[in-house]
Amino acid sequence: MKTPSLKSLALALSALAAPALTALPASAQTAIKVTLPWVFQGPDSFMLVAVDKGYYKAEGLDVTVDAGRGSVDALNKVASGAYEFGFADLGNLVQFASESPDKAPVAVMIVYDEGPFSIFTLKSSGIEKPEDMAGHSLGSPVFDASFKLFPAFAEATGIDESKVERINMDGKLRETMLLRGQVDMISGHYYSSYIDLLQRGAKPEDLTSFLYSDFGVDFYGNAVLVQREIAEENPELVKKFLRATARAVKEVLADPEVGVAAAKDRDGLLNAEMELARLKLAAETLIYTDYTRANGFGDADPARLQRSIDQISGVFGLDPKPTPAQVFDASFLPPAEDRVLP
Repeated sequence: MKTPSLKSLALALSALAAPALTALPASAQTAIKVTLPWVFQGPDSFMLVAVDKGYYKAEGLDVTVDAGRGSVDALNKVASGAYEFGFADLGNLVQFASESPDKAPVAVMIVYDEGPFSIFTLKSSGIEKPEDMAGHSLGSPVFDASFKLFPAFAEATGIDESKVERINMDGKLRETMLLRGQVDMISGHYYSSYIDLLQRGAKPEDLTSFLYSDFGVDFYGNAVLVQREIAEENPELVKKFLRATARAVKEVLADPEVGVAAAKDRDGLLNAEMELARLKLAAETLIYTDYTRANGFGDADPARLQRSIDQISGVFGLDPKPTPAQVFDASFLPPAEDRVLP
């Protein structure tokens, strides 16, 4: 996938009718906790919409969705049993499955068919291509997926990662620190860091971006994941959760303002215009791909999933290397006709 123009955020989305729901009595609801990978934002708002519209309640689920502190944090929360479901990066899950195969959650619905991993810098830095990164600093929280996967980007582009100084920082400060010149580059989800930089006064023409997928790092992005014990012992619960979630994904894609409103209800300080742009950019770059247009969202291409696992395992020296079945299970997905993109 080629990086879209930074000025072009438009995405043609059609309307999706929402039939009426009949929720089960409160006494029949199963309590479920879900953790997001980051703060409430437009791109991750579909679960919030499923809560607000009663889609989960109609399936007998009383769902609470909490903000998170990165994909690693989300994985740990689900693995520990504190949360039943999460939304996190599949690449981090591969590493987790190698290190803790008995505790690792399992992905059950891929929402981001492309990885959002990216690096941003200012044009004034003189960094125009990956080879120019040597001798410069890269800042981000240690739990940031793009930060953790930088070795894969370095290997794919042939640069020496040891020559790039990596600086741990608060995730809410990274864009500000880049604009102040306190670091030369930052890593982050493409749709998130780009919109945050604009919100802090940067102009599109002042920025240079490196989307990992444009340089041969062909990883999946975020997926819905669940405790492995729940997947094994209560498959119907997982199917119910995904049925409601898929419905909300389609609704948010068809009407992005619904997702923005749900996120803003949780964080009144959100800039609705910026969140709408962030959501559309995420959909354009991560969800609408050749594969999902042909097959719908949620599933994985087996050969591509194996390549991703092989590449991640090779870069990080994972031993044992997880199998695709340890990482992703498509058996809980709704029928393909219910996962067609609007």
